[in-house]
Amino acid sequence: MQRIIKNGQVVDENWHLLPADASLDGLNNSDDIIVPLRLWLEHDHALKARDGGVGVWLDSHEEVESIADDLQHLQLVALNFPIFSDGRHYSSARLLRERYGYTGEVRAIGDVLRDQLFYMMRCGFDAFALREDRDAESALNSFRDFSDAYQSAVVQPLPLFRRRA
Repeated sequence: MQRIIKNGQVVDENWHLLPADASLDGLNNSDDIIVPLRLWLEHDHALKARDGGVGVWLDSHEEVESIADDLQHLQLVALNFPIFSDGRHYSSARLLRERYGYTGEVRAIGDVLRDQLFYMMRCGFDAFALREDRDAESALNSFRDFSDAYQSAVVQPLPLFRRRA
């Protein structure tokens, strides 16, 4: 079982991440699932009627605007980083939190490394599924890499000069 970082703690993963080519066939009605955007757009009515939790994952080229009207039905939005240097979803997380007021879980998936966690958290991510060859326990220290930040962020809306005034 994979372990993830969620709200600053390492926990067992209890959601099932479906692959990009998944279908509704054979899904357990009570499982908590994270479906690809394509499946959500094709079968949102059926997915909303399930007993289990539903989340959607977006690939790096897919935009959060495509699910903006459905956010109240989603317990989780996972944003995929196909390679660590693809930072497009940092903006997606900020949009989810600041523009759309999304309060559910925003999870980073894919090629997620320790060095990114502090910055992802500042953009609005609250859960992180690290790359499988990385240790979640040791990655927890990354949240203490910096004692403070000058810029405003989702987690700290005021810049440092406003907090000191």
